[in-house]
Amino acid sequence: MHETVFYLAVAWMTGLLGISVMLVIRAPSAMVRILSLDMLTLILIALLILYADAQRSPYYLDAALVLALLSFVASLAAARYHSERKLFS
Repeated sequence: MHETVFYLAVAWMTGLLGISVMLVIRAPSAMVRILSLDMLTLILIALLILYADAQRSPYYLDAALVLALLSFVASLAAARYHSERKLFS
């Protein structure tokens, strides 16, 4: 049962990864691209967590945490630059 759920989750995340890549490429505006890149990184984080569970290795969880923090900061910076055309004050 656990393996079936695992493979379904990996297949679902892989499908979502493909859809989000297409959304990044074909997005009509810059803000939609920023949001879809954020969604793409969240899907990659979910795949890293699934891989960490499959390999029984906590190092991938550390990588997922670092990727989440970098993604958060990058999304904030990109959104601020898009709205105000400046990053700092």
